[in-house]
Amino acid sequence: MEVIIRHEGAVGAYLARRVGREAAEDLLGDVWVAAFESRRTYDRSFPEARPWLYGVALNRLRHYWRSRPAEDLVPDVTSMANGWDPWPAVDARVDTQAVLRAALDKLRPEEREVLTLVAWEDLTVADAARALRMPAGTARRLLHQARMALRNAPEVAALLTDLNSVKESK
Repeated sequence: MEVIIRHEGAVGAYLARRVGREAAEDLLGDVWVAAFESRRTYDRSFPEARPWLYGVALNRLRHYWRSRPAEDLVPDVTSMANGWDPWPAVDARVDTQAVLRAALDKLRPEEREVLTLVAWEDLTVADAARALRMPAGTARRLLHQARMALRNAPEVAALLTDLNSVKESK
């Protein structure tokens, strides 16, 4: 129970960033069941369970993605307040997300997983390696390759230039 209390927020956020809040709530329960069932595989020489739990969560995500229908659901926008025009901000965010998603999609899956665990989940490279069941040196190499690929992607460079020029002009 203590492990759940300590790590529920981080694991839930990890899932929500990948599948949305509603699906993440369902998956989080699956993660705890799977973690409990596989608790004998946890290496107690590591003081922190979070990387291991991210590995369990990643396995549940993979199962979810394999079982998911091909079509994506459209979010419900009927509850937006009247008189408020969110579309300029939405357009900018969608454009940014589309560029970043396309750049991330070009990465090899291992590179993408290491990068997201380090950048989004605030894991160390060693903990990300542990979550992905790979040597720490391999994780460092994959992280370096992912960062270089993103840095050298023309669309990401253009996005960063646009974002920096907007900040400077305000």
